Amino acid sequence: MDPIPPPLPDSLVLEILLLLPPRAVLRAGQVCRQWLAVSRDEFLWRDLFYRYYHIPRCIPRHPAAVSWLGEFRRLYDCVPCVEVQTLHEHHDQVLHISFCHSGQRLASCSKDCTVKIWRSEPEISLLHSSSMRQFNWGYTQFSQFNADDTLLLVSGVYIGPHHTSSGEIAVINLEDFSLLSRVRNKPYDVFGCWLNESHLISGNLYWIGNMTSCSVLWLNKAFQNVESENVNVVKRLFKIQNLNASTVRTVMVADCRRHDTPDLLLDYGAQAAQNRPAPLVFDLGGDSGEEDEDEYMEGEVEERRERRDRLKGEREELCAHPPQLDPPPRLEEMLGNMIQGLCSTELSERQLESKVAQFLGKKHTRTPAPPPLPSQDPAEHKIYLLFTMGSLTYSPHQIGIKRILPEQMTTCGPVLGEERGTDEFFDPLDHVIDIHGHIIGMGLSPDHRYLYVNSRAWPAGYVISDPMSPPPIAEEIDLHVIDLKTLREERRSLRAHRAFTPNDECFFIFLDVSRDYVASGAEDKHGYIWDRHYNICVARLQHDDVVNSVAFSPADQELLLTASDDGTVKVWRSPRMVRVAQSARPRLRRPRMPWLYKDTVASTDPEANTDTKSS
Repeated sequence: MDPIPPPLPDSLVLEILLLLPPRAVLRAGQVCRQWLAVSRDEFLWRDLFYRYYHIPRCIPRHPAAVSWLGEFRRLYDCVPCVEVQTLHEHHDQVLHISFCHSGQRLASCSKDCTVKIWRSEPEISLLHSSSMRQFNWGYTQFSQFNADDTLLLVSGVYIGPHHTSSGEIAVINLEDFSLLSRVRNKPYDVFGCWLNESHLISGNLYWIGNMTSCSVLWLNKAFQNVESENVNVVKRLFKIQNLNASTVRTVMVADCRRHDTPDLLLDYGAQAAQNRPAPLVFDLGGDSGEEDEDEYMEGEVEERRERRDRLKGEREELCAHPPQLDPPPRLEEMLGNMIQGLCSTELSERQLESKVAQFLGKKHTRTPAPPPLPSQDPAEHKIYLLFTMGSLTYSPHQIGIKRILPEQMTTCGPVLGEERGTDEFFDPLDHVIDIHGHIIGMGLSPDHRYLYVNSRAWPAGYVISDPMSPPPIAEEIDLHVIDLKTLREERRSLRAHRAFTPNDECFFIFLDVSRDYVASGAEDKHGYIWDRHYNICVARLQHDDVVNSVAFSPADQELLLTASDDGTVKVWRSPRMVRVAQSARPRLRRPRMPWLYKDTVASTDPEANTDTKSS
């Protein structure tokens, strides 16, 4: 009998497994206990992870990951990429889909002018359908649940006299599905959004000239039954000047109180600093050390108090003597000479209107409020309004940011604000972010720390000479990531999806963000999923037409829905959840004598009996 050869060293087995694909490594681990232990090696799965997903090795592991094998399983087995259900209840293009905050219900909007409310457990099933055609709507385009999931905001296109189109917002009570209120919304791609549980934001547009307009954002009470003549149901929130035929669109509210404790930090350096353990400090001294520490703490407190008093004095000085926003002397002198007829200009009518609008805007825009004093209170009111806008052309290419103060959270107070008796017509913006491309989608991360923006880029270095002729746009869609705490773009843009419509026919493609993933639709008949930490595309979800909207379940990021122009809503689950659902189904009990069971089936099957007789 030949002697049993000694086992291979672990280092040699590891070198062998490094040459195999991941699936073969898992199968090799079933050979023996030694190979099983080596197939779970962290160094092995770290190498397989970077090679399989083509990730640069400079990117660290996900901060919440426990092991490289577990992280590989997350991207391979926990991404919702398996189609489990298709909903055909809509009869036209499905434009938008959204979940409630609990994940138990969802709503869909369509070109068939209905909003449908669905139950998500145990399977997606239709709960209610409301047609808005009786209110002269052309179609429904957007929906959003309020914070406590008791009301549903539905935005659509209203068809007015002489086939003019505008926007309108409807509020539906989710207890009995009754219509509570309707609010005009112009233009219709403002969409509207909730500010809190009982107040929503709508828009209105007023043209001042051929190229200049004014967007007014209104705060509306969802329950517009008049309780008292002294209680307002609407209040003007902001009044913003628009230049070069642009308008305010796509409003959304960001609650930035969780910026210091986000679910996922996208800055790798900040991740490393956050996960670095605190140094151990040993107190080897006596009472003198405690006295020194007390003196140090008292000095630090005194320094903070002096710094706060200094900032307060600077703020009071700024309020008492605000900086004057005078227009450039050349522009003011040129306009004065033109009015008096002392000089002529070679500017076109549109360019001249733009110059005049800039001049009047600077004269009649309120002075920006000084920055608030720094506060360490995590419950400090940090609510911001985000919206798309433009300044060079009518296509949306900028993101405006405006802080909402605590006294602006309700409709109490004067309807038009305290300043209606002054000449300060317009509200200044706190910040403007230029994307240098046509914005076609926006979405916030669950912690509201990051803003994801779909855009189609303009050619590099393109100079816009005519506001009514925007630059050509790329077919590739760039997914920008903006850190709302630092107000700068984070990392590189995500790219995999495409769009083909020209600039004047470009439409909104809704995206959604979960804790670990971001998803978006596209015009190439696919939905896409990226991992937020590694910046890689992990799934492509196929439809028969344009994918307009995607939505993750807030309760389970392994459940995703996609809405398409093919008239369907598809339900996608992760391979792991599909296996769990299959294992939970009751199985048929196998008979103890299968040969007898086969004869019984053959004798009771009429087709089988016919075949037997004929033979």
